[in-house]
Amino acid sequence: MEMYETLEKVGEGSYGTVMKCKHKNTGQIVAIKIFYERPEKSVNKTAMREIKFLKQFHHENLVNLIEAFRQKKKIHLVFEFIDHTVLDELQHYCHGLESKRLRKYLFQILRAIEYLHSNNIIHRDIKPENILVSQSGITKLCDFGFARKLAAPGDIYTDYVATRWYRAPELVLKDTSYGKPVDIWALGCVIIEMATGNPYLPSSSDLDLLHKIILKVGNLTPHLQNIFSKSPVFAGVVLPQVQHPKNARKKYPKLNGLLADIVHACLQIDPADRITSSDLLHHEYFTRDGFIEKFMPQLKAKLLQEERVNPLIKPKENSRENELRRDERNVVYSNTLLSGSVLGKEIEKEKKPNEIKVRVTRVKGGRGDTLELKKMDYEGGLCQQDPHENVHAMAQDTKLVTSEPPNPINPSTDYNGLKEYPHCRSSVTMPPINLTNSNLIAANLNLNLFHPSVR
Repeated sequence: MEMYETLEKVGEGSYGTVMKCKHKNTGQIVAIKIFYERPEKSVNKTAMREIKFLKQFHHENLVNLIEAFRQKKKIHLVFEFIDHTVLDELQHYCHGLESKRLRKYLFQILRAIEYLHSNNIIHRDIKPENILVSQSGITKLCDFGFARKLAAPGDIYTDYVATRWYRAPELVLKDTSYGKPVDIWALGCVIIEMATGNPYLPSSSDLDLLHKIILKVGNLTPHLQNIFSKSPVFAGVVLPQVQHPKNARKKYPKLNGLLADIVHACLQIDPADRITSSDLLHHEYFTRDGFIEKFMPQLKAKLLQEERVNPLIKPKENSRENELRRDERNVVYSNTLLSGSVLGKEIEKEKKPNEIKVRVTRVKGGRGDTLELKKMDYEGGLCQQDPHENVHAMAQDTKLVTSEPPNPINPSTDYNGLKEYPHCRSSVTMPPINLTNSNLIAANLNLNLFHPSVR
C-alpha cells in the first residue's frame, strides 16, 4: 500500500473492505479490495479464484485487474475506480432505464457473458450490483469470486452460488450439474429489473423463491420435481401447479414485444430450453434498426478514450490501438496461410518482448501437404527452439494454431502469483480469444461488491 494514498472506505462485506485510493505517482484514483485475514479457507479461496480469472481473461466489458499483492498477510486487489453500478442507476431511475440506454447496456452485458461462455466459464453471480457503469456508459461485468470453468462429465459444483433473487430453479434445488444456463436465467431476471425498476423474484428464502418461480414463470420439470421430492429441506411441502400463457408478450405485458421475447427465452424452467448468449446477441432486439453497426464504433471510441486517460494500464499492457493493428495483421496472416500463398516464406510478428516468431514451411507426409509452425528464438533469449520438440501441424482447411511462449518465473511472486510488494507490477499474459476482444480495466466499488446475505 506504500504506492497508494487512502482516501476513504467505499464498501464493506463478508469478505473484506473496499477502499478508494490514489496512486501517488500518477494521481490515478483506484479501488483496492482488501480481503479479511481469517482462518477459514473460503476467503482466500474466493480471492485467489477472482485473481486467477481476472488475470487470465480480458475483454472490453469485463472488469480487469490492475495489480494484486499481499501485505501483512492480507490479499489486496487493485482496480480502476468506477463510481456506480446498474443498481445505482435503478435507484435513480425508479421506473426502469430508458429504452435506448437499456439496449446499449444489455448489448455490452451480453458481450461479456458470451465471451465467458465461449471460454467455458460461468460467472454464477450476475446481478445489478455486479454490472459496473462508467461515466461514458461502458458496462463491465465484475466480481469473479464465484466464477469457474465448466466441470468435466461426472464432476459437481458447489451448491451455494448466486444471490438468491437471481438463482435459477436448478440452483435453488441444489442440483450440482448446472452450467451456462444459470447465467442466462440470472440475465433474464436482470433484464426485467432494468426495464421496470423492480426486482422480478424478490424472496426471503429458497422456498419463497421456488413458489414465486412457479407462480410467475412455470412449473418444475420432472427432473427438478424429483429433486424437490427427495430433498429433506422441502419435506412435506406441496408446490402449486399453475397455467401460464405460452405467448411471451402476454406473459410479460410490461415489456415491449422484442424484450419480452428475450426474457421469455431466458426464463425457461428447463435449462436445456434457455437461449444461449450467442443467439441472444443475434436477436432481432439488437439487429433491428442497424443498432450494432451504429453502436460499435461509438463503443470503440469510448474505450480508446478511457484507455488514454488511464495511466496505470499503459506500463502493463500495449495500447488498444496496437492490439487492434496486431489483430488486423493476424487476420491477413491467417488468411494468407490458409490460401497457401506464402508457403516457404518466413513471417515474423511485430517485434516485442516475449512475442513469438513463426516460420511456415510445407511438410510432406500423411494425407497431402500440411503447414507446420515452428517456434523460433524468443527475443531476449528466453527460449530456444528444441529440435525434438513437437510442433503444431494443421491441414489447409483448418484454423491457424500457434504456440505461445511460456511465462517466465517471476521470483518476486509467490506460488499463487501474488506479489509481496505493491510497487512491483504483476505479469499478465493473455492472448486474444477473438478479434473483437480487447483489454480494459475497471473496478467494483459498489457497497454490495461482496455477496449480501439477503438477496
